[in-house]
Formats: sequence, structure tokens, C-alpha cells
Amino acid sequence: MKTFRAARPRVLLTALAAGTLLLTSACDDTAKPAQDQAAGTTGTSATASASATASRSAAATAKPSGEADPALKSFYGQKISWSDCPADPKAEEAQADVSTMKCGTLHVPLDYTNPTADAIDLALIKYPAGTQDQRVGSLMVNPGGPGGSGVEMVEYGAKDFAGTLHNRFDVIGFDPRGTGGSSPVLCLDDKQRDAQSQVDSPLDPDARRAAEEKQNTEYIAACKAKSGKLLPFVGTRNTARDLDVLRAAVGDRKLNYLGVSYGTYLGSLYAEEFPQNTGRLVLDGAVDPAADDLDSAVKQRIGFETSFEHFAADCVENHADECPLGQDKDQAAKKAADFLDGLIDHPLPTKDGRKVGRDLAWSGVTAALYGDQTQDWKYLRAGLGMAMTMKRGDILLAFADSYAERDENGHYSPMDSAHTAIGCADGSAPAPSPERAQAAVKELQEKAPLLTKGVTAEDFTDAACEGWPYQSPEKPHTIRAEGAAPILVIGTTSDPATPYAAAESLAKGFAKATLLTRVGEGHGAFGKGNTCIDRAMEAYLTEGTMPAEGTRCS
Repeated sequence: MKTFRAARPRVLLTALAAGTLLLTSACDDTAKPAQDQAAGTTGTSATASASATASRSAAATAKPSGEADPALKSFYGQKISWSDCPADPKAEEAQADVSTMKCGTLHVPLDYTNPTADAIDLALIKYPAGTQDQRVGSLMVNPGGPGGSGVEMVEYGAKDFAGTLHNRFDVIGFDPRGTGGSSPVLCLDDKQRDAQSQVDSPLDPDARRAAEEKQNTEYIAACKAKSGKLLPFVGTRNTARDLDVLRAAVGDRKLNYLGVSYGTYLGSLYAEEFPQNTGRLVLDGAVDPAADDLDSAVKQRIGFETSFEHFAADCVENHADECPLGQDKDQAAKKAADFLDGLIDHPLPTKDGRKVGRDLAWSGVTAALYGDQTQDWKYLRAGLGMAMTMKRGDILLAFADSYAERDENGHYSPMDSAHTAIGCADGSAPAPSPERAQAAVKELQEKAPLLTKGVTAEDFTDAACEGWPYQSPEKPHTIRAEGAAPILVIGTTSDPATPYAAAESLAKGFAKATLLTRVGEGHGAFGKGNTCIDRAMEAYLTEGTMPAEGTRCS
């Protein structure tokens, strides 16, 4: 499952120039929701009113949205035609049973300020409630990204909803606009992506800057040529509006929602746009909408460095018989980092003919660190063992391919293009001052020296989304969501992608929220098999019962 993504694992933060880093997050505050705030399956919702904030894009403020807008009546009143899902070879390979699931489409305006012009269709999947007489309503889900497929989250992850959630809810996944099966943003083709992944970014700062400027120029030109009409309209605020149309189209008065990673940003914007329509929102692996892009990116790199060090120490201490990192737990991470850095001159062969150089290897390591000790770290030990002792890169490449959503046939999903396009549509940050850039480099050198080796202040020179054809005026800001039902925010203490402080900040920013803490490694808490977390989520979503303030699940 794809989640809130890091910048390119090695050439840190230069991805800001292409807008590929979004916000991170957090929150605090508490309150117990009333039973009548859950999403119902009948009735008409109250008029949704947009929260008027100066941070909004022009597209978000130009015209009122929601069921009160006559121009949107046909969209809100549509009935989704559900039918059997088409055959999916990937689902069969993943041993996913889609026989009980239904697929459909949702018709939404391309531009909410001009809804009578062009429209697009969003791909949907429904996993109908297992116990219809106990059904509460629908549970909309988003896996993160931005750019992750909600359809695949349900299709391949049905086991994560098994039990109480599936018994009580129709679990509905959707591909947000610009992603997956919903008018995806297209930029580079598969061969171009493969070629790009085979080239390590230069060590020399000037050469690195020149190479990335060229790459960004070519990338932006490709996106404009293939998806130029779509780019201004793929921002998260428009997706939040789509989510409200979906809520109405399935007959729910209130939105019940589970968002992971970037999905927490989508849920936060929904609560800000449509506070009257919020039911029970679970925001897991939180992104802080008030966070500055540069600070968020630095914290994310530090988070991955910390997880990398934890992995290396665990490898030496608890798995000495299969650990290739020596016997000194304090030097194990450095030994691995030095080996990975050396692949710029000595890339590893793989069975499909591609080479695993420094950047691709670090990408594989980063992908593995999204997981936890129970499974992913085992495969990362194996991957590093194969690389360091057998001089083969196959396992690290498999992790990197998973991170890039490249299948065994060499086809990439549109995740990467959507990630960039949505990031820029959500707001572009100005270039930091030289002093601030230098301060960021100093912090990285002190707290993440292994993953940020060679980074200089010049890597922060450009504004985010420099040269991108659509520049949104959206700015980071605290989301209060006044009038919304109480929200459950979940943070993991050693989450590398969305550090725990972001969850604290997000919960604190909301008018009504409770923070639930998972103590452990890896990104996000949903689907990690933590019984304490699962029971708390289920009690909140099905009964409206919040966990006690300060609850920590080990």
C-alpha cells in the first residue's frame, strides 16, 4: 500500500523543485462524539458551506459548493451503477478475492467553478457490508500518496477490513482525480522512467543542479503535453469536493472516512470544506497542513535516518546469523550506508538486466523502512545480505519497483506523475533564504548524516514547483474544522514518513480531536496487526466511542 512518499531517497529535497514534497502533519485536542454524528444511509445532508480562508486557491473560493449549488445538483443527485468488477490479473496474483466486490464510476466536474463545462469519471470499488442488518453506512478510504489508488487499497487489502469494519460498513475505495483509473496525469512513458532510474544523480553540486534542471524541464514539458488540461484541477481541495459528491451519491448523510498518510490531508480539507457533513473521520499517519514544506522534508529525512539506524541495530543485536552489517551495532548503519553510496561506481546486476546503482538502492531501502520489524525488516536484511555478500541487487530492486509502482512487465502506474501534479496544485513554496537553507543543511548533517551525504544549501535554491504550469496560491495553515464532528488522529512514534510530531500538531489544530498513539516502527497504524489500535478504530467508527485521552498502543 502506497503512503505519504519521501523525496527521492538519496538526492534529498531537490525534488522540491518539481513539487514532489507535500505537507507533513499532526494534531491534539479531544472530545467524545455523539452517536447521531455518524454517517447515516438516508436523508438529505445540511448545506455544506466552504470555510472562507485566505489560504484557499481561487478555484476553491470563486463559487459556493455543495448540494446548495444548483449547478451541482445533477452531480449530487446521481445514482451510481454498481456492477461486477472486471477481471484483474494482478488481483489473482495477489490472491485477492473480488467476487463479492462491485465497481462503478462517479461523475464529477473537472472545474467546480464551471461545473457545466467538462466533467470526468472517478473509478470506484465497493466491498459490501458483510452483515446487512448491522450496516452503519459507507466507509470511504484513501491510502495516501498523493496518487495512491483507493480502488487497489480495497481490492488488494480486503483482509485489513475483515471483521467488524466489513460487517458494519460498505467499504468504498476511489481513485482520486488525476490518479489510477480516474483521468490519470501522464508524463513519462515506461522506457523513460526505466532510463531515468538507471542514472545516479552526480556527486558534484554544480553537475547535480544542472542535471536536475534539465530533467525537470523535460519532465514538465512531458506533463504539459500529455495532461496540460488536467493539471490545474487535480488539487486536494477539488478531491475533497469529489468526496462530498460521493458521500451524497451513495446516500450517506455524513461522511465516515479512513485516510492514511496523505489521506489525512484529504480528510482534513474535507472537514474544513464540509464540517456539517463530517461523520467519523480516522486520520492515520498524519500530515500537518500547517507545516512548512522545507521543515517537513527535513523532519522526514531525519525520520528515515532514525528508522535506518533502528533497523541496523536490530539487525546486529537480534539477527546476527543473517545480518551482513558486522557485529558493532553502533557502526552497522554507517557500514550499510557506505556500501549503498559506493554503488554509484559499482552498480549491482539483476536478473532482468537492470543495474541497481546508489539512488535505486536507497529507494529500495526507503521503501522497506515504511514497514515494521515483523516482516519488512526481514526482507531488507535479505536484500542487503544479497547485495553485500552476493553482489546482486534483485531484492533491493524489488523494493524500489514497489515504491515506484512498477510491475513485473515493466509498466509503471501513474502514481509518480500524480504525486508531482497534486503536490503543485496544492501550493508551491517560495525558495528559502540562504540562511534558512544553510540552517536546514546543518540540521541534516547533525541528525541525518547517512541519508543526506553531500547535500548543500544550493540543493534548496529553487522554489517548489519552479516552472510548473499551474501555481496554486494555497498556503500551509492550521485547519480548525469548526463545527465538524470529533476526529480521531493516529500517530506512530517512529514513523519515518510522517513523524509523530505531525500527528500531535494535527490533532492540536482541530477544534475537536483525539490523538491515539501507536508505539512502534513503520508508517501508519492501520493494517499493522496492532489489536489495541484496531479495536479503538472499530469502536470509534461503529459506535462513536473515542479512546481515552493519552491512549498508547504498544
